[in-house]
Amino acid sequence: MAEKPTVALGIDIGGSGIKGAPVNLVTGEFLEERCKVATPSRSTPEAVAKIVDEIAAQFMDTLPADAPIGVTIPGIVKHGVVQSAANIDKAWMGYDGEKLFSKALGRHVHLVNDADAAGVAELRYGAAKGKDGLIILTTLGTGIGIALLYDGVLIPNAELGHMELNGHDAESRAAASAKDREGLSYEEWATQRLQPYYAMLEFLLSPDLFVVGGGVSRKSEKFLPYLRLNTPIIPATLQNAAGIIGAAALAAD
Repeated sequence: MAEKPTVALGIDIGGSGIKGAPVNLVTGEFLEERCKVATPSRSTPEAVAKIVDEIAAQFMDTLPADAPIGVTIPGIVKHGVVQSAANIDKAWMGYDGEKLFSKALGRHVHLVNDADAAGVAELRYGAAKGKDGLIILTTLGTGIGIALLYDGVLIPNAELGHMELNGHDAESRAAASAKDREGLSYEEWATQRLQPYYAMLEFLLSPDLFVVGGGVSRKSEKFLPYLRLNTPIIPATLQNAAGIIGAAALAAD
């Protein structure tokens, strides 16, 4: 049986930027400074693949020849095919992204949902390390990304940011973008929007831990104390590195 790789390349595709770095899979740390390029205004599969190839090329000279490569995308990924496109060009719908990136880079690429990658990273190297049971990572940003992890096993493509809550798509009311768009204070956002959202997740799934990611998690002390839940809820620790780290870890699996 071949030994599991200790180094992998992770590339994280976001609505505004695409970033990547080689990752030490033992520690979860970057081995080199990450490379970041703006996401093209028309984020078609071909345009994004070109940038992913450019980023990968920055590290190929130092990356082990057998190092796995993982790429995240903000959409549902089933058997390498992208099934949704929230913050990227709609041309991704039904597109075999894994095949596209593998062809562009000339070696196999593993494609995963961005929230799933972040969840795996937090479980193995971040806030949820050493925790058992059902862990729910939520990324609060433009929308709400979800990763479900049960005893270390990822249950992929959970789109619970889109569940209906009080007649609305939950993320349209509870995402960090809704707070900014509507000018809500942190207290208003927490008590009026986040509280019913997390309470519903808690009722439906009975998790053992919530981990809150997304850029707003850096200010978690401004809103998490207002939540009244039976489940512990803590901020993520890897922040913007989580997607890269999780993509690399899942590719190595």
